Amino acid sequence: MTQTYRLSDITAQLGGEWRGEDIAVQGVQPLAAAQAQHIGFLANPKYKADVTACQAGAIIVSPKMADDFAGRNLIVAADPYLYFAKVARLFSPVIKARAGIHPTAVIEPTAVVPASCEIGAHTYIGERTVLGEGCRILAGAVVEHDCVLGDEVVLHPNSVIYYGCTLGNRVAIHGGSVIGADGFGLAFAGDSWFKIPQTGGVTLHDDVEIGANSMIDRGAMTDTIVGKGTKIDNQVQIGHNCQIGEHTVIAACAGISGSTKIGSYCIIGGAAMFVGHIEIADRTTIGGGTAVTHSIKEAGHYATCYPMQTHKEWARNAVHVRHLSDMAKRIKQLEQIIANSSQNEQD
Repeated sequence: MTQTYRLSDITAQLGGEWRGEDIAVQGVQPLAAAQAQHIGFLANPKYKADVTACQAGAIIVSPKMADDFAGRNLIVAADPYLYFAKVARLFSPVIKARAGIHPTAVIEPTAVVPASCEIGAHTYIGERTVLGEGCRILAGAVVEHDCVLGDEVVLHPNSVIYYGCTLGNRVAIHGGSVIGADGFGLAFAGDSWFKIPQTGGVTLHDDVEIGANSMIDRGAMTDTIVGKGTKIDNQVQIGHNCQIGEHTVIAACAGISGSTKIGSYCIIGGAAMFVGHIEIADRTTIGGGTAVTHSIKEAGHYATCYPMQTHKEWARNAVHVRHLSDMAKRIKQLEQIIANSSQNEQD
């Protein structure tokens, strides 16, 4: 059955002010696709013209924009984008565990699995592992021995939690991700590499979410740690002994080398790469594709990639980049010649 909410119902739950008719809506859609049964949102003023042609039954707008749409059904909110997200959650609530254990699941006798948990097909729960209330361990997921999971943890299909890891309340791990695989710790033995045992674990604090096919390696001796509320996208690699702060977001394909510390409320763009053993200050933003080669002690927006250009322009500039060192030497020589010439004239 399709869920419907009147505008007054929405504002009663989420705040904001509704204007116009108290219509019922059945979901949220972007302005271009919305129909009379939908509510749209205007988060960026540059799309203001799109509202004119929009067929949405109602629009979420900021107080500054509300007067421009007199006669339309509106919800006025201080942050339309955040409000849209909350409305979307109303129509798509968090799925709760359907208590029960699938007959193909394998649960070791010493594991603790509350009756409120949902244990899906072909899952495995290892020895001495303890699950909190209302966890959802979905098809093919694996939790090895000696792990501790908080309440309402969700492991999506084919995710893997290696032994000795700790997940806080409401942690979500998407399909294909591996938490707690060995870190890349090796010592050179003269003619070969000697593997260093990785005896730490991984600790994910409350409300952490890990996207699909991401990897967080276990620590060499102490835990790799991800702070409360941090969100990590798909295909992200986090090396052993990293410490990620609270409420940081890391976009897809970023790679963070071992023992790097990233602060709280940071924004890491897609495909950013970090060397190991550096520290990044709280509230730092790293642009997509940036190579971070040293610590950042002062918050700000950092980026290193060239803006996109045609191949012809890139090739022309690349020639000059290759000769920057020679050019710098020649400039210093010219500066010295000019300085000597000025001195001779004064004499």
